[in-house]
Amino acid sequence: MIHELLARLAQGHRTAGFPAEDPVLPDRFRGRPQIDRERCPDGCRDCAEACPTRAIDMEGGAARLDLGRCLFCTDCVDACPHGAIGYTRDYRLAARTRGDLVLAGATLSGGGELPPPPSCGRHAPCEARGSSHPASPRGSAGGAPAAPSPFLARALDEKARRLFGRSLKLRQVSAGGCNACEADDSVLGTVVFDLSRFGIQFVASPRHADGLLVTGPVSANMRLALQKTYDAVPPPRIVIAVGACAISGGPYIGHPEVAGGAGAVLPVDLFIPGCPPHPYTILDGLLRLLGRLEERAAPVSGNSRIAEVDPNH
Repeated sequence: MIHELLARLAQGHRTAGFPAEDPVLPDRFRGRPQIDRERCPDGCRDCAEACPTRAIDMEGGAARLDLGRCLFCTDCVDACPHGAIGYTRDYRLAARTRGDLVLAGATLSGGGELPPPPSCGRHAPCEARGSSHPASPRGSAGGAPAAPSPFLARALDEKARRLFGRSLKLRQVSAGGCNACEADDSVLGTVVFDLSRFGIQFVASPRHADGLLVTGPVSANMRLALQKTYDAVPPPRIVIAVGACAISGGPYIGHPEVAGGAGAVLPVDLFIPGCPPHPYTILDGLLRLLGRLEERAAPVSGNSRIAEVDPNH
């Protein structure tokens, strides 16, 4: 036992400094998608036609992108010969309403700097095509999160924050998921993220829960089970949809054996997009819902500093 204690002492402090510090993200991280309309010529629909879930809409000359459908797969990046679309480093994606996930105008074109137009694309062969664009791995733009976006999740009302702000118990329901979103939910309990330091925990029984965290497209075989689990949670209760499948059905959109997301069965209080969403994206959404985050003024560098605040403030 003494050897284990000494080893743990040698390891030191391993919990990340988030939210007081910016998260450390992998080099190939894909955050919020962005379209540079100045590079995007009128009438071009290459990205929209390449998207497997029809998350991009270019009708009427105005670009719209549905984060709830987006799989972050880079098919649109590879298809665009103008380098007009890419992924920023902004991990903050959660929203309170389904409509807030449909980005257009400033929420779609701002927030990060895209790499220079690639010399490759569907119309111009390139040695790197299919694996990465030379200027940025898989179209991932560099830089840190930009200034606050208007679609970011708002906190619960004051009454709900008094109930859940310091202690939130969630029952996780995999409604036909592939286990990717489930894995990133589970990793929040590790020493790096330490979800419980915020008073948030996953519980085994819906009777002990304050709400549900749903993943998966809600398959036909899971629809009744999901409804019964929701009914077993004592009111007031909240529902959180995590991942493209739980929001829109993801790659199974329109399939007769899926409901098309948790919103087709239950009222959803928080949508966290991604396929799967990064653990920091999930954690950021949960803390925003509880009123545990506030945005500080963005410095010149464009970094967004986040601080934990008193939920009862």
